[in-house]
Amino acid sequence: MSSSQVLIIVIVVLGIIALAAVAWYLMRRRELQQRFGPEYERTVEESDNRLAAEKELRERESRHAELELRELEPEARARYTEQWAQIQTRFVDAPENAVAPLADQFGDEVVGERGYPTDDYDERLSHLSVEHARVLSDYREAHDINLRNQRGEATTEQLRLAVLHYRSLVTDLLGDDTTERPTEPARTDETSQLDDFGREARRGAPDA
Repeated sequence: MSSSQVLIIVIVVLGIIALAAVAWYLMRRRELQQRFGPEYERTVEESDNRLAAEKELRERESRHAELELRELEPEARARYTEQWAQIQTRFVDAPENAVAPLADQFGDEVVGERGYPTDDYDERLSHLSVEHARVLSDYREAHDINLRNQRGEATTEQLRLAVLHYRSLVTDLLGDDTTERPTEPARTDETSQLDDFGREARRGAPDA
């Protein structure tokens, strides 16, 4: 075999390897996009570049794999569901107390019960983003409203939204796929929205 033929073979092999590497990289990117959803784009926007963002997301997956996560037993799921219904009911009479500290603490409790660290908020978000990315924006918004509420700056409407956002997180963590995620009511009249929320909470609350 001549040297020119050997060179051609080497070039072809290297080309195949390069194409395979590109295909693998694009496949891995699609996997990250599918797994992290909106969190993928958020991480890219906050990072210096896309490669750095994807590296961060892969590191999140690695750290997440080290956690000893656990599914909730049916009894625990039922208990948490009942407790959350009571929190929603309390919102009707005292919205500021339903959000801070009840809803926020309750969310932390369920997060911890599933095996996620709860000491550091940013670390918690990082771990939750791997399997619960679809509700992470809700969690962030609820947390921000809770902080505003602690400063006395949150409106009743914002508190109502915070409870809905916390419910998204709780529903996802409880693993109840039959429970439809809450959607924002189309009406803009605040009183009507709160009345609707109160009726829904009372229907979901356990019998005395």
